[in-house]
Amino acid sequence: MMSINVGLVGCGNISGIYLENSSHYSQFTITACADLDYTKAEAAAARYGIPHVMSVEELIKSPDIDIILNLTVPQAHAEISIQAMENNKHVYSEKPLAISYEDGKRIIKKAKEKNVLVGVAPDTFLGESVQLAGKLIKDGAIGRVVGATAFMMSSGPESWHPNPEFFYRVGGGPMFDMGPYYLTALVSLLGPVTRIMGSTRITHSERTITSPKRYGEKIVVQVPTHVTGILDFENEATTTITTSFDVSGSRTPYIEIYGEKGTISLPDPNHFHRPLLLKLRGEEDWKEMKRETTLPDNARGVGLADMAEAIESGTTPRASGEMAFHVLEIMHGIHDSSKRGKRYYMQSTFTKPELLVEKEGETVWGK
Repeated sequence: MMSINVGLVGCGNISGIYLENSSHYSQFTITACADLDYTKAEAAAARYGIPHVMSVEELIKSPDIDIILNLTVPQAHAEISIQAMENNKHVYSEKPLAISYEDGKRIIKKAKEKNVLVGVAPDTFLGESVQLAGKLIKDGAIGRVVGATAFMMSSGPESWHPNPEFFYRVGGGPMFDMGPYYLTALVSLLGPVTRIMGSTRITHSERTITSPKRYGEKIVVQVPTHVTGILDFENEATTTITTSFDVSGSRTPYIEIYGEKGTISLPDPNHFHRPLLLKLRGEEDWKEMKRETTLPDNARGVGLADMAEAIESGTTPRASGEMAFHVLEIMHGIHDSSKRGKRYYMQSTFTKPELLVEKEGETVWGK
């Protein structure tokens, strides 16, 4: 297949791993970059050998760009993605798809109007950990899935992040920050969610920064910092998910999938390639399982590579906009249910992605 040209918008911290990994993917080439801070774009281009530096407007309108890689801050995701599609560009965006539910709907609607594809991170579910779990479930290793649990338990980012305010503002909080990793893994394995019960709280109305540069500064908390949801899936599985910035320590698993014949315990879904544990009924011990792969543990960009292949083949990318919109609605649904004190019924759905199978003699990683 021909390599598809990608223009990167947003040369912040996350852009580094995309640029570093891009040389290993034959499906696309990052040919241009842009940032509101032009010097950041120039620095990224110089470091990673990107041929062209442009303004954001120039890049989005460039006839030589096929996909806009949207790595802007979450508050700008919707605006940049819609501008790109209005210029007939496909879009691959960092998570989440958008901050608001309505902006998410606008993105999906615009993609259909313009007949372009939308792909959205996280693509960690395309790593070997979740893909192996998917194969075990598909092959019937644990029988019919009964339910699952997911936990992201932390004490918050203010002890290490240099500018942690945005974690506690609208669009932040533990669910919107880390929930996409957990929810994307869950729905990619189990399919769509139909209804939700949620419970949320703000444990501390004010947080104190303890990272060195701004030690002692205060943050006013605007969003829930301990968030729990009960999710009912279309396949009748029931899942509990808790994300928290209020926990000093925890021994809970990251994600566990419970079947009638066994249990799969998954590693941190923010990683691609770590061992999972399998315990079958009647066995005393957990079995550690890990597939051999050419993928590194941080293979960000595999979702973009898969999307480039989907453009060529006329298929749906696995890290699809529809799945990301479903995840966005789940996050809003948990908060909405807690606020209104009643069950939330999902409006969106999606088709569960096929497993990513390496072709004989060929992998998605490595030119």
